[in-house]
Order: sequence, then structure tokens, then C-alpha cells
Amino acid sequence: MHNEGTEQASAAATSILNNIRLWQDATAAGDVDKLLDLMDEEVVFLVAGHPPMKGRELFAQNLRNILQTHHIASSSQIQEIVLQTDLAYTWSYLQVEIIPKQAGQYMKRAGNVLSIWRLQADGKWRISRDANLLTLETQNEPEA
Repeated sequence: MHNEGTEQASAAATSILNNIRLWQDATAAGDVDKLLDLMDEEVVFLVAGHPPMKGRELFAQNLRNILQTHHIASSSQIQEIVLQTDLAYTWSYLQVEIIPKQAGQYMKRAGNVLSIWRLQADGKWRISRDANLLTLETQNEPEA
């Protein structure tokens, strides 16, 4: 971890790491409203091969559509956290499983993610920009 200070930077890093865990837990639980509180209103998601997804509401709409038919499970390994006063970025290696609730296609994606976090006026760190470099690993069901 690279940062500009001591206790303040450590608290910021802890807050961001907690947000990443909250993100994964909320996604697994299908709690879209909890996810919305973890991102800036003007958030932008960049995914290879797709146009930028701009704003919380578009993200929420897309995720709610997926969650109607699938569960999502994810895990990440934080590679780096860099902090400034009110701006930070995280580089993570992320694995995501998209599991059909009944019939449907199982997908597993994995790859690097670079997220930019901003310290908001209410004291919370929220994702402002997210560049997702996940690629399809397998389309087969996991073996039991």
C-alpha cells in the first residue's frame, strides 16, 4: 500500500477495503440499494468491448436485470492501494461467477480491475471510476 500519511491513510485504506468486501457481499445478496451507496452518482464503469456505463441508475438497472435470473459470487485479491487526501485507487485481481438460478448459462470471468475512489462530503469513500478487464474463463458448470 502506498499512501500519503499515517493514521488517516490507514483509516482510509481500511474503509476502502471494507467497501470492497461490502460490494461483494451486497452483490451476492442481490442488495442493489447497498451497492448504490458505495458509488458516486456520476460513476463510470469501463468494460472492454462495451460503451462506458455512466451513472448509478444505469448500473442498478443492468444489475437488477441480471439478478432476476442469476446469482453472482465474487472474490478479489487487492494488489495495490494508493491514497491521497481525497482520492485513491485500487488495483485488484477479481474473479466473478455468474450462476443461473434455474436454467441458463454459467459464466466465470476473471482479470484485473482498476478502481478510482473519491472521499465524499459525507466522509465516505465511493467508487468514481472503474476499469474492468475481466475475461471469460469458462462457460462450463463448476464440477461438484
